[in-house]
Amino acid sequence: MLKNITYVWMMLLTLGCMLITSPTISHAEDPADFDKEIEASQIYMNNLKTARARFVQTNPDGSQAIGTFYISRPGKLRFEYDDPIEDFVVADGFFIYFYDGQLQEQINMPIGQSLADFILRKRIEFTEDVIVSDVQRGGDLMQIKLVQQSDPLAGSLTLAFSENPMQLKKWRIVDPQNLVTEIELFYLKENVELDDDLFVYTDPTLGQEPHYND
Repeated sequence: MLKNITYVWMMLLTLGCMLITSPTISHAEDPADFDKEIEASQIYMNNLKTARARFVQTNPDGSQAIGTFYISRPGKLRFEYDDPIEDFVVADGFFIYFYDGQLQEQINMPIGQSLADFILRKRIEFTEDVIVSDVQRGGDLMQIKLVQQSDPLAGSLTLAFSENPMQLKKWRIVDPQNLVTEIELFYLKENVELDDDLFVYTDPTLGQEPHYND
């Protein structure tokens, strides 16, 4: 399980820095309807400053992991798994780290080089680098599928929203090997007060004081 979670986060964080560009339409009824839905999702994401939710992560092999998700835009997020899993992911505004509890090691990269950059940037603009390849409704959700403009076969990110009211409910990653990982959110609380220490990487093996990237 733990190695599988580590693989999943490597996949999630290295699919590329995602920006959204002018869409192509496959299942939208007409351009006007499509543009309205995309604009509404952009407004929602830009208004989302902080949030906390429980999540269920379904991995490519069908296994699942449960935990708590935190976000503080711009720049910060945390995924913390329930016991006995010791893995966690944290973005501190500069770097994003994921910690492998089994190996007791961490890997990090600048946020701008990760997929997380899409939802953590100060202003989410539907401009360049990624194509909105599909918009569909199903299961009471609006689903917006994104692919890289330069390499549509390199994988995809699908964001799923409820619409009344609009709220992010889940996202789905499909990697170049067509392996699917889905994270579904529950009990999402938006614009809540969060402790700054949630977004600081601390090495669990050393008992260190929090390491701040100032």
